[in-house]
Amino acid sequence: MNRKIKILINLRRKLREDLIQRIREVSDKIEVVEASSRKEALRAIEDADIVFGWIDRELFLAAKNLKWIQVLTAGVNRLLFPELVESQVLLTNASGIHRIPISEIVMAMALALAKKLHKYIQFKNEGLWKKVQTEELAGKTMGILGLGSIGMETAWKAKCFDMRVLALKKRPIRRPTYIDEVLGPEDLDYLLRESDFLVITVPLTDETYHMIGERELRMMKPTAYLINVARGAIIDTRALIKALKEGWIAGAALDVFEEEPLPKDSELWKLDNVIITPHIAGMSIHYDERAVEIFCKNLKRFLENKPLINLVDKKAGY
Repeated sequence: MNRKIKILINLRRKLREDLIQRIREVSDKIEVVEASSRKEALRAIEDADIVFGWIDRELFLAAKNLKWIQVLTAGVNRLLFPELVESQVLLTNASGIHRIPISEIVMAMALALAKKLHKYIQFKNEGLWKKVQTEELAGKTMGILGLGSIGMETAWKAKCFDMRVLALKKRPIRRPTYIDEVLGPEDLDYLLRESDFLVITVPLTDETYHMIGERELRMMKPTAYLINVARGAIIDTRALIKALKEGWIAGAALDVFEEEPLPKDSELWKLDNVIITPHIAGMSIHYDERAVEIFCKNLKRFLENKPLINLVDKKAGY
């Protein structure tokens, strides 16, 4: 009798039983095991063929039969330790899972900055009946740095607000009708100069580390806003704080930071032109359902020896 393919579910939370059953129903050739502790995960991973969820170097080195890892995030930079990168183990991410929640929070942040909602929340807490001048999104330019699924959805939503939409993508694509200009990496300076709202959605790689520094921030309009929902290290934090304090740009909305949690002594907390959220842009009550849907599609392809979707180039980092 042939051995069943063993799938280890290793999350930092318990997966709903109906979602585990959905995985089991993909094939009678699989065995599904869920680890409820690190000790269980270390034991179960020894003969696991597939991991659905989270893995680190210690777990990876304990695996003897691993062929494929499906993570529940889009970014994978924390998983790219040398042993995994050099191995034949396939790595797939959950690209696309954040399309709706993150694009929604980008637009919420843009609206909050334009309508000065963060200032009105402050006035409310201080018991002040005070008015400040607000802006409109219509007619403004949104520049999107990174045109994956999140960037595409954000572009479409921005166009619904009657914004001019520019987007920078590493590789050329056919321009969608809701994007006014699709730019290449050589056009970064143009994107910076033109944007009233600069939205960062690129993955963190060696190429994008501190991609936005003092030079880039000084190129932006003094009336422009920066929104980061990607990774904190894409922006040079020291340069950003200087830009916000000295008025190179008008403000920022930040969901991600170079150091997380954001240290209590960070100057960002004290700046009244900054909106801060604690890396929650991708959160959704539908997250696990969408992750399982991606995994089940890939699992069928894996069992049929077909190419997997969302396959990560481990050398490139995305």
